[in-house]
Amino acid sequence: MDIKDLKFEDGLITAIAQDHKTGEVLMVAFMDREALQKTIETKRGYYWSRSRRKLWKKGESSGHEQIVHDILIDCDADAIVLKIEQIGGACHTGYRSCFYRTIDGEIIGEKLFEPEDVYKK
Repeated sequence: MDIKDLKFEDGLITAIAQDHKTGEVLMVAFMDREALQKTIETKRGYYWSRSRRKLWKKGESSGHEQIVHDILIDCDADAIVLKIEQIGGACHTGYRSCFYRTIDGEIIGEKLFEPEDVYKK
């Protein structure tokens, strides 16, 4: 499988970041071809920010980067799973995982940092 064989919709592919040891899903984001290529080359998580309309390295402002251990492609070649080691929290709200609450709003995740302490403008 090659990057050119993947199915990018509107230039993006869904990327799921999963803890390489526990299997916990930490975040879902999008990658363009450049983000995926940089991730492959550096073994660090790079993504495409739809809101900022730019490439970003996970942890570039927080220091909470992702070390990529493996990259898996789904059967339809339209989504990928990054098996990662997360340094610090994956979620910009301070939690280890972006999936820190139930459908009823109960907080079940571990908060690792206060965003205002990390994301200083």
